[in-house]
Amino acid sequence: MLFHVNVLIKSRNYYNSCKVEGIINFRYLLTMGASEAALQLLSGKLSCQVRTSSILAKSNSLLCYERCFKARNCGDWRYKQIKGLKKLQDCSSLHAFRGLHSVFRGEKIHNRSNLSICNCQQPERVSETIIKGGNGKSMHTVPPKIPNLTPDEQNMKQENGARPFSEGFKTAASVNSRPRTNTESIEDEAWHFLRAAMVYYCGSPVGTIAANDPSEATMLNYDQVFIRDFIPSGIAFLLKGEYDIVRNFILHTLQLQSWEKTMDCYSPGQGLMPASFKVRTIPLDNDESATEDVLDPDFGEAAIGRVAPVDSGLWWIILLRAYGKCSGDLSLQERVDVQTGMKMILRLCLADGFDMFPTLLVTDGSCMIDRRMGIHGHPLEIQALYYSALLGAREMLAPEEASTDLVRALNNRLLALSFHIREYYWIDVKKLNEIYRYKTEEYSYDAINKFNIYPDQIPPWLVEWMPSEGGYLIGNLQPAHMDFRFFSLGNVWSIVSSLANIDQSHAILDLIEAKWEDLVADMPLKICYPALEGQEWRIITGGDPKNTPWSYHNGGSWPTLLWQLTVACIKMKRPEIAEKAIKIAERRLSRDRWPEYYDTRRGGFIGKQARLFQTWTIAGYLVAKLLIANPEAAKMVINVEDTELLSAFSSILSSNPRRKRSRKGVKQSFII
Repeated sequence: MLFHVNVLIKSRNYYNSCKVEGIINFRYLLTMGASEAALQLLSGKLSCQVRTSSILAKSNSLLCYERCFKARNCGDWRYKQIKGLKKLQDCSSLHAFRGLHSVFRGEKIHNRSNLSICNCQQPERVSETIIKGGNGKSMHTVPPKIPNLTPDEQNMKQENGARPFSEGFKTAASVNSRPRTNTESIEDEAWHFLRAAMVYYCGSPVGTIAANDPSEATMLNYDQVFIRDFIPSGIAFLLKGEYDIVRNFILHTLQLQSWEKTMDCYSPGQGLMPASFKVRTIPLDNDESATEDVLDPDFGEAAIGRVAPVDSGLWWIILLRAYGKCSGDLSLQERVDVQTGMKMILRLCLADGFDMFPTLLVTDGSCMIDRRMGIHGHPLEIQALYYSALLGAREMLAPEEASTDLVRALNNRLLALSFHIREYYWIDVKKLNEIYRYKTEEYSYDAINKFNIYPDQIPPWLVEWMPSEGGYLIGNLQPAHMDFRFFSLGNVWSIVSSLANIDQSHAILDLIEAKWEDLVADMPLKICYPALEGQEWRIITGGDPKNTPWSYHNGGSWPTLLWQLTVACIKMKRPEIAEKAIKIAERRLSRDRWPEYYDTRRGGFIGKQARLFQTWTIAGYLVAKLLIANPEAAKMVINVEDTELLSAFSSILSSNPRRKRSRKGVKQSFII
């Protein structure tokens, strides 16, 4: 089905009010949401005459566009085709957005050689539509001046976004090579490094790079903006009242959502958000003095292991909700393109499959633990983020008839997911003893051991480690398999999202306190406990030299988890736990130059391959400090337990006693 739209291009008040009228002919395949994007275009300040024809031709992941411009008062327009993308020559810069909501904007420039700033208009300044900036190109001959920044901060910006790593930390970032002064607090230093990591696109901040380590010759992908890594940075900027960078990040990553994603001739489902993106500066054709900024996303095609980032879309929804609650600006989440992007994520997550469980089925390495660590299946971290994103999306979805089925499916999944996790993932001394006495090979609707768990699976360390008071949610559950490891992010975010009930939430914090020397010790917080060792490590990780016992994802200590722990403690009105952890971290983070992670059982050594000046280590510390100072602000990411879900959950329990879950007596069926 093809979509035809005719609108008039008029670009006003831009570069001496140069007016352009023209016709853009391009190939565009109508997919879900295209009409909504067109409505956004029609309602914007900039309009364009567009006729769609045939289908999109794609080459090397770039769109091939066919267009013809007619111009008045500014001379002739010329265009030239290069590999995969046609660019306007002479006096134009075409801002194109690839994929689902593809719309064009062409602007005429009198004299390109005199241009000193990016000609892309900021997404939120020109028109509240998805097309502003797009996958756009910006043309400039000198690095654009950054508005509202101090001279030092302007010096830190380079034309491709972040400062060159080859130059190390010059200008304001030279503090890396000097000790912190007595008058400079750790927080001041952290803010300095966080701002030094900011990435700019078209003169506007759009995120923060993963690490800014001048000692590393090769950056791999640490010079990219990761969605999961930016979350604590975004929360820190929101708490500081700096909303633009978060807004820009949300809009630009939304635009990247619809890019073509292909690996070995296969494309994943619509709605997948990128793991990361990079702002690249490339020269324009036949003009060495002019360059353009290009957003280059990675959906997992270049990632180690080639794993799609399942958590990216979930974190995006969580940040979108936090932005609205903190800034009070609800117009962003009400935009048609944002609503469409959110629905695409939900449809991808709620899609029917072969699985019998309400939990998301994912591969190894699809979340923060992005290497092989035996978490394939239904890892707790993904389920906690999933639940939080579903609750947040339900708050933000615009009430409309077209969304009725989606909301119904969302509500059913919320109920089933909370029931499943609370009932089957929970472990404490009582439940451990119950598993120890399980009978196996039960075949009936009333089976107690539903997943055929063999008691011999209980690891010896757990029997000795489990405290008499407290409990936690296990890391994974599949047929005949329970992963009894303690995963910090999954448990802590289960508290934040209310996936764990009130009693379970307190019990998780009780366990963290009881096992402080194992989970915190010299540096908070263990990503998981215990580490895989010996033959188990060789089999599960494949002998991964980076995930050796008590290192990196295999029992390493990650300071960035401070902020999630702080939110959980604030929610449960036990901030003293977080304050204690923050004090421990403050002793070393600045002195150790803000490492990515720590090694050894107690977290005593800087990680053997840890990057220094890791951005989410810095941002995690800042968010923890800001939230302790202002606990009310934590509400932006906290999900309060839904009373309707709680009532339905209680109804299920009363209709089906714990040891008898037959199909009788249930008025409404749910997948559990």
